Amino acid sequence: MSIFDILTLVCGLSLFLYGMHVMGDALKKSAGSKLKVFLSKMTSNPIKGFLLGSIVTAVIQSSSATTVMVVGFVNSEAMTLTQAVGVIIGANVGTAVTAWITGLSGIGNGADELSTALNFLKPSAWMPILAFIGIALLMFSKKDVKKNIGVVLLGFAVLMIGMDYMSSSVSGLESSPSFRSILTMFENPLLGVLSGTLLSAIVQSSSASVGIFQSLTTTGAVTYGTAFPIIMGLNIGACVPVLLSSIGSTKNGKRAAMIYLYFNIIGAAVFMGGYYLLDIFIDYPFAGAKIGTIGVAVVHSIFKLVSALAILPFYKSLETLAKLTIREKKTDAEKTLLDERLLTTPSIAVEQAGIVAKDMAILSRDVLKRSLKLLEKYDEQEAHEIDVYESVVDKYEDALGTYLVKLSSRSVSESDSREVTKILHVIGDLERISDHAVNISRSAAEINEKQVHFSEEALHEMHVLASAINEILDIAINAFVSNDVEAASLVEPLEQTVDYLKNQIKLNHILRLQKNECSMEHGFVLSDIITNCERVADHCSNIAGCVIEIMRYDALDVHKYLEEVKTSHGEFEEKYKEYRRKYAL
Repeated sequence: MSIFDILTLVCGLSLFLYGMHVMGDALKKSAGSKLKVFLSKMTSNPIKGFLLGSIVTAVIQSSSATTVMVVGFVNSEAMTLTQAVGVIIGANVGTAVTAWITGLSGIGNGADELSTALNFLKPSAWMPILAFIGIALLMFSKKDVKKNIGVVLLGFAVLMIGMDYMSSSVSGLESSPSFRSILTMFENPLLGVLSGTLLSAIVQSSSASVGIFQSLTTTGAVTYGTAFPIIMGLNIGACVPVLLSSIGSTKNGKRAAMIYLYFNIIGAAVFMGGYYLLDIFIDYPFAGAKIGTIGVAVVHSIFKLVSALAILPFYKSLETLAKLTIREKKTDAEKTLLDERLLTTPSIAVEQAGIVAKDMAILSRDVLKRSLKLLEKYDEQEAHEIDVYESVVDKYEDALGTYLVKLSSRSVSESDSREVTKILHVIGDLERISDHAVNISRSAAEINEKQVHFSEEALHEMHVLASAINEILDIAINAFVSNDVEAASLVEPLEQTVDYLKNQIKLNHILRLQKNECSMEHGFVLSDIITNCERVADHCSNIAGCVIEIMRYDALDVHKYLEEVKTSHGEFEEKYKEYRRKYAL
């Protein structure tokens, strides 16, 4: 094997890994926003989880990638450890699909004897077509979905070209005595497992390492008996990136990674134990036969299926074993809002950020509503809880802001980019709403401490204003949570109504002052309350405007939107008049 063959092998390996990387990224980007929903909701039993893990991994071509995502979901409590077990086992089976795809490169040695239909399956026959379609979609399509499909096809083409390069570079090893002597030491099963583990650990992908091993089989120097333990090791070594991803995660996140490791170790032990036990009584006729790329795919698939069938009924034992390895401490109280491992799959990270933002929105709304109730009946414990929840909202804002800034530096689709922009703009308004809740709570405390007694008219006005604030909060937050443009359009006329109420209440207070029905002290407290309420309505207007701009116009220009609404007539005026009647003083 000359230096040029080594360089060709390195080039082929590089193209193979790059093609797999590009193809996997494009697949995850196009399907990622749905993966989270599938993984968290369609795992009610281990069979469903197994099927889901198999399908997802067959799509993204990497059991390690699927399991890393599962670790992230378990870490962020979007999925329980029990739900994760079935998905992880399914992911191990789904990764066998890649071996069959790359195994097609083995078709061709007996091309003269193959039928025309079978010969058409050779990658050299149809790969140029896929590459042409891929580059056409990438260059001329305007939609992200079609562009991602183009990248998938191009990545697959590069992957297969890399396979051809690797196969051609080692083709001369078949007659090399030194290479044959190296492979003979793999006749020891333990050394075979070790060599496969090291190869997969270095490459950090069982799919990629199986592809590399398939290219070595084209030399004709590898037998079925030699290949069995190596394939076992390839799957064990693939656990390395998953284990690395669990560093710094919660207890359950680490346990999910350990389940992946234990599955492959136990599967290899069961498979090899059964194989060599039968070997004592049965002389396998195929053990000394040369294995090819398709043979590797067959052995790999049988190993995955046998392991799954043997272990799936005992999935709870895997969970128990992981819990015994990673023990719970009584002082542990771990909860991560956003898992940075999900940043490797931006669309899923956006989905997770959206869920956390919605939780933040609901919490901000509830805190503000609780503060308004304090104006009617003050409760010191309730006021303390409002302060606590306001600090929680602050943590939400810090976590989301930091997370989304990191996410913005990743390659995200246009739709995901718009979602990131929307969340970044809205979380500031949500945090300010919780601040106003604390301010209103302080005003309620002042009223209670100083025994301030408002007139019946003033109490009625505050009640009307509070009702309007409660409604505008419900509409704005629900519009944000459900991306409801129609609901969001109701916010602005109600916000204008709140502005009117603020001015009218201030005017009425001045009139009461002139009649000596109220004091200046009453006025200071009342002014603080209505000012905070009016600003809450402004933040609701910002939230609704952001939802409308992003959903309807794919842009963010809230000020322009507000100008258009205020200068328009028709439906806006009708809703404004309706709210004026509803909240008349």
